[in-house]
Amino acid sequence: MLDLGPHASFIIAAYGVTVLAVGALVVATVEDDRKQRRTLAELERKGIRRRSAAKPTPPTVSPTVKSAVKSAAKKKAPAKRTPAKPRARKAASARKTSSSRKTPS
Repeated sequence: MLDLGPHASFIIAAYGVTVLAVGALVVATVEDDRKQRRTLAELERKGIRRRSAAKPTPPTVSPTVKSAVKSAAKKKAPAKRTPAKPRARKAASARKTSSSRKTPS
């Protein structure tokens, strides 16, 4: 056996507690996974689907319709930009008041 010195009991106890804690976390994770899978299967059995589930494929579109849609998208005029509104300026009196304050001496 390894020579752990005078603190052998403390070192062995620390390793034991660590192994138990990691083991408990693994067991809890596996149990939670099983529970979530059961819940998911129950919901899918009821007809409730996940948002991340594969969506049904859309109906196929003929090449003629695709080319018509593409050409219509190309002919679209670019959006016009509106000029930004000017920002309101602070009142001159507010600047004067803050700069003219005197500190008590």
